[in-house]
Amino acid sequence: MNRIKEFFTNKWVGFTLAATLYTLWFVVWVGNAWMLLGLPLIFDFYITRHIYRIVGLRNKALCEKSMIYRTVYEWVNAILFAVVVASLAHIFLFQLYVIPTSSMEHSLLVGDYLYVSKVAYGPQMPNTPLSFPLVHHTMPFSQTKKSFSEAVKWPYHRLKGLRKIERNDVVVFNFPAGDTVLLENQGACYYDVLRDYQKSLGTVGGRERLYKDYTVISRPVDKRENYIKRCVAIAGDTLEVRNGVVMINGKAQEPVEGLQYLYVVQTTSPLSRYTLDNLQISEFSGNGYAYYVYTTAHAAEELSKLSNVTSVTRQIYDPNSDVYPHWMRDRWSQDNYGPVWIPRKGATIALTDENMKLYRRCIETYEGHRVETDDEGILIDGVPAEKYTFGMDYYWMMGDNRHNSADSRFWGFVPEDHIVGKASFVWMSLDKNKSFPDNIRWNRIFHKVK
Repeated sequence: MNRIKEFFTNKWVGFTLAATLYTLWFVVWVGNAWMLLGLPLIFDFYITRHIYRIVGLRNKALCEKSMIYRTVYEWVNAILFAVVVASLAHIFLFQLYVIPTSSMEHSLLVGDYLYVSKVAYGPQMPNTPLSFPLVHHTMPFSQTKKSFSEAVKWPYHRLKGLRKIERNDVVVFNFPAGDTVLLENQGACYYDVLRDYQKSLGTVGGRERLYKDYTVISRPVDKRENYIKRCVAIAGDTLEVRNGVVMINGKAQEPVEGLQYLYVVQTTSPLSRYTLDNLQISEFSGNGYAYYVYTTAHAAEELSKLSNVTSVTRQIYDPNSDVYPHWMRDRWSQDNYGPVWIPRKGATIALTDENMKLYRRCIETYEGHRVETDDEGILIDGVPAEKYTFGMDYYWMMGDNRHNSADSRFWGFVPEDHIVGKASFVWMSLDKNKSFPDNIRWNRIFHKVK
């Protein structure tokens, strides 16, 4: 035992282990050769101790002389250590996320606290490294003060992960349409509000009025709102929705437990709250004889068996302009959509007026090219283009609560540089409609996300 202790307390062994871990993590995994400059500091810490003799001994003497200095130093040292460790874990390993809306019911519930693995798909290096630690896009106790600086911007770079995104994975990602935000109404999608303004005031007048009514800001990719959905189609897939059924490459999507739709329920007498709770129906509205309920097919079947229920009909939306790309108002809806090909990195497509409605945002906003159209056709970065080769993989995300989810059907593709991580398990779940300790959903703690 003493030999083992002596081995691990040897300064050369300590230096070798620390230098190896540092090199594998920050040089090999991150892929930044400049990080090799940190090795001399590690060598000095374990072997030569020059910095300690210059700084450490003086600091030790001040701690011995002043109780106040020692107390402040210990607190600052502990806080800095905790922030550094937490920041490294946040960037490279995992992120905690709480479900804010019902878009994933029944698979995930409002109040579920998730462990989101960044190692699964590979952590993404921050686009804005100069930011307040452990804060997303807004400073604490503020609704408008941004928590980051864009003085330094890093290009998209994702480290190697354990695997690629697969169909039916539950994924946390940065909201693609969150690149532009209404500061006074951040809960609304800028593009939806803009379309509403332009419907009544015209293309130019609507935009001008919107910019008068709101403060409009932009956000880099890593500071956009986090969303969580199920990845139903990956790069290279062809997606189609027919009467609410998702078809991938001509085949129905694999069954998803807990999938919900909107049902219209006609009754001869009011439904009791006990009945609704017993069927785990938490979202509903009605006047006592007609109800709109968001629930599973199984619960809808059970509802239809009740003596006071005369009919249960699943909602099928008519074609409308709410769905992406918003120019298919006479053809597409939430329940009948596509077919749509999901762009794949390195794949080349012929550009047409029709498919530019789908892919222009990918080319222009996500991949940073200038797109124009004139009498001669389509121009990319000022050059006439008949074809385009995609620079990233894209994904199609949908909520399991199919009729109450703002997902890819409304704002389109999710680029690979927006992917945050894979939802792994629920580490805590709280019911907002109950008080402590009844609000704790004990059966969901450490529940694996499927």
